[in-house]
Amino acid sequence: MDKKTLIPRTIVDASGKLYYDEKSQAWGIIRLKSDLIKEFPQLKEKRSKFSYQIEYYRTIEEMEKLIKELKKKKVEVLPVLMWLYKED
Repeated sequence: MDKKTLIPRTIVDASGKLYYDEKSQAWGIIRLKSDLIKEFPQLKEKRSKFSYQIEYYRTIEEMEKLIKELKKKKVEVLPVLMWLYKED
């Protein structure tokens, strides 16, 4: 399966909610805001399949190491930063 990275047109800064899915008994639903969908119009293609990869670094130093590797490889695509919050 080939993967093609989605690239936004502008800087994206969006926040949303993470929902618990009763059927699968997991925190498996992430709802994307319309601003994000506008930046990635491919996500409107209902017949297309999309995947994701999550990498979580526990320290700034670990993330800086990744960034240095990306610079060395001259990677043009940037990862999405996502923060998880527990709300009161």
